[in-house]
Amino acid sequence: MKFKGLLVLLLGAASLTFLGCGKDSGSSKIIGAGATFPYPLYSKMFLEYKKVKNVEVNYQGIGSGGGVRQLQQKTINFGATDAFLDEKELKEFGKPIVHIPMALGAVVVIYNIPELKAQLNLSGQITGRIFLGDIKNWNHPDIAKLNPGVKLPNKPISVTRRSDGSGTTHVFSEYLAKVCKQWEKKVGVGKSLSWPVGVGGKGNPGVAGLVKQTPFSIGYVEVAYAEKNKITFAKMQNKKGKFIVPSLKSISVSADMKLPDDLRVSLVDTDAEEGYPITAFTWIIVYQEMSENIQSAKTAKGVADLLNWMIHDGQSMNESLLYGKLSPAATAQSEKLLKTLTYKGKPLL
Repeated sequence: MKFKGLLVLLLGAASLTFLGCGKDSGSSKIIGAGATFPYPLYSKMFLEYKKVKNVEVNYQGIGSGGGVRQLQQKTINFGATDAFLDEKELKEFGKPIVHIPMALGAVVVIYNIPELKAQLNLSGQITGRIFLGDIKNWNHPDIAKLNPGVKLPNKPISVTRRSDGSGTTHVFSEYLAKVCKQWEKKVGVGKSLSWPVGVGGKGNPGVAGLVKQTPFSIGYVEVAYAEKNKITFAKMQNKKGKFIVPSLKSISVSADMKLPDDLRVSLVDTDAEEGYPITAFTWIIVYQEMSENIQSAKTAKGVADLLNWMIHDGQSMNESLLYGKLSPAATAQSEKLLKTLTYKGKPLL
């Protein structure tokens, strides 16, 4: 399962050099932190931006929860999250926050079953029961039913999940809550969860590394991490009953829907017949009035220009890493949102 042009990245570190802080004094550096889900894409975008614009973007992949928290604490210029802020979180900020989607991505269920050559079929219901600890062995009859003719090992399943506040976890748990009633009742949805079973890994790289090192394990990561680490992932059954592999097409069709004006929207459990069911936007979030966390007009303008470049020229990098591009409708609405960004009341774009 290789995709052309997949950039070889040092995903284990999941961070670019992190210098300075959000409350700057006119520095040309732009500081961001948050989601590891889009880190492969952002690292590529920011390296290219330095080449073409001579502006350095320092981004640290600390998880969506950390990105939201640091933006609220005003120690960074922008945050990154795979879970849009809900009404409670928006009220906690106290000031308007703008969400700009940068890409579509897929969360995949990865597994390490030595000597198994077939690609597993899984459903959300079965996956939820595995992560609840209800299904404990790989040769469980309900897994076998989805995989006729496949010889499954009589081995216990080792569950791996995130230990940090994670947008990837939010997307994954939101999907499970929609398709698995037991999950919705016992665990629910969130960036951080009270996990019934499993070993925690920090960031997408941590989960990928644990699954790769642990025979008979299962976990969930953004698809680029599975590809980079050569970890097998399951075909997931969608709402139409089809087992779908994440691809540029199956990810993109999942977002073929009417988008809200603020672009805060869930894409999981798509109605699209060929859509991959664990698909999500990943967003960069900023204060609408950027003097809230940025001290210089120059840096505020730099952040606005960066985001504008990312939704236009930067989109050319998405597909090489198996992230879907923004649709024309999403791009047009993002442009409108960027035009609402101000510095001391003056528009930045």
